Amino acid sequence: MEKITPNPQLVGDDLALAQAVAAQLDGIERLGVAYSGGVDSATLLALAVRALGADRVVAVLGISPSLARRERRLAHETAQVIGARVEEIATHEGERPEYVANDVDRCFFCKDELFTRISDELVDELGLDAVAYGENADDAERPDRPGAGAATAHRVLRPLAQAGATKEQVRSVARALALPVADKPAAPCLASRIPHGEAVTPEKLRQVEDLEDAVLEAGFSDCRVRHHGTIARLELPVDELTRAVQPEMRARLLGAGKEAGFGHVVLDLDGIRSGQFTLQILRKRPR
Repeated sequence: MEKITPNPQLVGDDLALAQAVAAQLDGIERLGVAYSGGVDSATLLALAVRALGADRVVAVLGISPSLARRERRLAHETAQVIGARVEEIATHEGERPEYVANDVDRCFFCKDELFTRISDELVDELGLDAVAYGENADDAERPDRPGAGAATAHRVLRPLAQAGATKEQVRSVARALALPVADKPAAPCLASRIPHGEAVTPEKLRQVEDLEDAVLEAGFSDCRVRHHGTIARLELPVDELTRAVQPEMRARLLGAGKEAGFGHVVLDLDGIRSGQFTLQILRKRPR
């Protein structure tokens, strides 16, 4: 992949958003961006490089069993396009009992682990005077984002959300900057596939990742494998459901599920639904 130009032409609302984000970063000498390779963190990284310069921005990528191998590869490819340095840091959320317990606040402990590792291991080493992450204004309004609490506790900046950037505005800027993830579907961590109250384990994460890899290799544009013990509940884009039940494809998906360690593979006719495990619990709670 080729690098984007240092200051690609932005106009209109895209330029206004870039300027608003730059204003949020004013006065920062060296910034660490908590980076996953998704469109939000990649756009923030690109705008930070644009505002501060590549030598003053470091992308920090947390590595653990909850990060899919394909996401790790794409994160590095995208950072190379942006021209940003990536610093990998091992996170150990799987050793935290609260994370393994997998309550609705699991993401808090995952983000808390990441931000703690950055503070303890990288801030001094890399000379960072601020850390930011890619929350957008739409995510800031959602009730199923407990990781935001960890960001607040660690005083992590939210330049996109503070600039009022919606998800679609972020994607618009990403397209204008020619980022390869501009139209990439959301890719929550692998632990999000395990129902709350059921323990998160490396084996379950591996099963989910292996089957999702097989589904994507079969040509589907997106997928989620929800882990229900011996059952893999497969979510696909609604317009791709019929392809999954064609005889050859059905056999291929079933075989991949068995190879990943599941006894059964079932197809969810509702398609892909973001945050469903968390939202269905939160909706039942009294306000």
